[in-house]
Amino acid sequence: MAKPEDSKPEDGGVVSTALPNRNEARRIARLLLAEKLAACVQLLDIESHYVWKGETLAEPEVMLLAKTRTALFETVIARIKALHPFELPEIVAQPFAEGFAPYLAWIADSTDLEHRPGKV
Repeated sequence: MAKPEDSKPEDGGVVSTALPNRNEARRIARLLLAEKLAACVQLLDIESHYVWKGETLAEPEVMLLAKTRTALFETVIARIKALHPFELPEIVAQPFAEGFAPYLAWIADSTDLEHRPGKV
């Protein structure tokens, strides 16, 4: 079990992606949690405005925010990409600059560095 005093903010972070609807977002959230790639996943309703293939669009989407370890960023990004329905999905990761040490320890305890796709 991770000790709060051993948890550094930069060891944790968030991976985000926008999805076309809540069902897709829930599906990916459940898999990230089941595979211990994320400690917490939040879903937020958003409205995205963007240019795609020369056309300006505005669409409702669901933003997925997965709290995880920075050591898992590459794996989480690859897993989301494999599950994502978009041709060019937004998948970005940011380490935490600061954070509440007990929360950071909980993220470490809730994720698995030995992840293999499909492992539950």
